[in-house]
Amino acid sequence: MKLKLILFVLAFVMPGLLLMVGRTEAVAEPTFGQLAVARVNGVEIGQMQLEHYFADYLQAQGRMVGSIRNPVAYNRLRSAALDDLIDKELLWQEAGKRGVRVDEKSVQDNLSALRNEFTSDDIFNRRLEEAGFDTPSFTEYLRRELTSQRMLSELSQVAPARDADVEAFYRQLSPRIHARHILLPLEANADAANVEAVYQQALQLRARIVGGEDFAALAQRYSQDSRSAEGGDLGYFSRESMVSEFADAAFSLTPGTVSQPVRTLYGWHLIKVENTVSDTAIDDGQGLAMARQALDQQRQAQATAAALQRLRAASRIERVAER
Repeated sequence: MKLKLILFVLAFVMPGLLLMVGRTEAVAEPTFGQLAVARVNGVEIGQMQLEHYFADYLQAQGRMVGSIRNPVAYNRLRSAALDDLIDKELLWQEAGKRGVRVDEKSVQDNLSALRNEFTSDDIFNRRLEEAGFDTPSFTEYLRRELTSQRMLSELSQVAPARDADVEAFYRQLSPRIHARHILLPLEANADAANVEAVYQQALQLRARIVGGEDFAALAQRYSQDSRSAEGGDLGYFSRESMVSEFADAAFSLTPGTVSQPVRTLYGWHLIKVENTVSDTAIDDGQGLAMARQALDQQRQAQATAAALQRLRAASRIERVAER
């Protein structure tokens, strides 16, 4: 699994994402009688929990389960959703061991913030009901999420980067580009016919883009990776941060152009370069500010991943083959 920063951004302050947190109250109290898909220190994560969370996980990315026809992409996304549930359970258990809690005011303030996003209490309560909650059960779910967020924050604290480190980081930054991509995945053992079929699909998509269709819109519809909801937006990245085939193709493009299909170990990609660092007027002051933000984010991501890895290493985690 790629390095993953588990961001416990509270989706309940965004009404469009309410269903993302809906139905996952079973994380706190596993439902007896379910087939287990994982066990975390003896606590079961049920198959129906994963089914519900997976649907919400995809909805947060602007997808539906039925829209994912590629089995490789489906299995990868489902595995990532289960990883999230495992990490949430680990953080909750660790918070219990350490006595980490959130005060009732924080819970009620967040509940009020969510309620205020709706035009009436009736609409708010109806949305809760659609998500499988009543107010008390949702309040408990909210308390659990805030507690897990606090636990993660305490486990992954990092000091702000020193000025000298920021300057060194800035001076060593390699050229960066801002790009989008569409990924059509392939299994590692895909036969020649499958490779060719997906390649032809990539060519057809490229022809539509060259013909005037919006790259981001097609990425949202067809790309099978975690950035599809953002129109395939990868942000700014360096050559070293991508696999060589992808980097070579991306860095050979000029802004606004779209690559031919590019094959990597993940499948076939179409790449569109939006901008390059050299195309933007960045003085040293701006550059150092951007470098500080990037370095702080990098250090926080590393600290978060390390904290979760420590929890996993100290725990008994069993993934159970689904039937």
